[in-house]
Amino acid sequence: MRMVTRTVDLRSDTVTKPSDAMRAAMANADVDDDVLGSDPTAFRFEAEMAKVMGKEAAVFVPSGTMGNLIAVLVHCEVRGSEVILGDDSHIHVYENGGISTIGGVHPKTIKNNPDGTMDIDKIEAAIRKPNDSLYYPTTRLICLENTQANCGGRCLSVEYTNRVGDIAKKHGLQLHIDGARIFNASAALGVPVHKLVQAADSVSVCMSKGLGAPAGSVLVGSKSFITKARRLRKTLGGCMRQVGVLCAAAYVALKENVSKLEDDHRNAKMISDGLSQIEQFSIDTDSVETNMIFFTILDTSVLSPNKLCEALEERGVLLLPASPTSVRIVLHYQISESDANFALTSIKQAVQQILTEASHQNKEPNGEAKHNC
Repeated sequence: MRMVTRTVDLRSDTVTKPSDAMRAAMANADVDDDVLGSDPTAFRFEAEMAKVMGKEAAVFVPSGTMGNLIAVLVHCEVRGSEVILGDDSHIHVYENGGISTIGGVHPKTIKNNPDGTMDIDKIEAAIRKPNDSLYYPTTRLICLENTQANCGGRCLSVEYTNRVGDIAKKHGLQLHIDGARIFNASAALGVPVHKLVQAADSVSVCMSKGLGAPAGSVLVGSKSFITKARRLRKTLGGCMRQVGVLCAAAYVALKENVSKLEDDHRNAKMISDGLSQIEQFSIDTDSVETNMIFFTILDTSVLSPNKLCEALEERGVLLLPASPTSVRIVLHYQISESDANFALTSIKQAVQQILTEASHQNKEPNGEAKHNC
């Protein structure tokens, strides 16, 4: 076992620790009872988020999962409603089926393309016609995700999002955007965040992913939408008392860390370019648009994702297997360029270590290769 003198945690952008500025803001936050609607720091943060996102109002929630669930439940108030969303979307894959088990909402999935989009014609074809209401769920909502995490952190453009918004309006539907990493998309595309979500009726934004706050998400939309969202937040147990302590840290993340996202993207690109030079890996470097990297191990009989991650952990680099053949890397603002270079060097060394050990194991003690009978 190696002596680990340095840890570079690339498992997710959710692993960041509160910065000194965040801790100071939390300690000094002016707070009151947010359930009674009187926490000044929560009010200030929610107002700022609504302004930045170009919406009328906002509400702080404990997690992105709750934010998405609340949004779907507000838009689909009638049980038996249907939402159209990507088959690889976070809401569909990673949120415990909450829209169905809690909301009685039926998911209609459309295949996500490698770039995170869903084909426009397939979205429109999936919308139930009113005269089919006797047999089918009633379509009421379309959900997009930006960036699309399972597609490698790909960005949805303003043009694409607006086209989906036009389809929604044409059919009298609502559009919700799971914008967990919407600020990453904004930075990568060079587009103000409010323009990326202008077609949406609601947006959830995770403060503890790309922006590095310790906890919490924000749901934005119209005043009437947020009024209903606050009620559902209470129903789901998401109301907290002196929540300004968390909102203070989130406010610091908003003000200080948006400008650092481009550095995360640059480090991700550097690592992906380096991984493309390792012959045991396959990676589409053009798909690395933000802070997420997915790469495939070509032959997992010797070099598996689990084995690679175990060898890297001994070197102080933490990654997560994404599948039986692939590994995910996520950059964040507490990873420096030096850390990124260290991680890439460690990956190269770990690959060589695993291959060398496998080669030695396939030889007899006298140095001759084993023969299978």
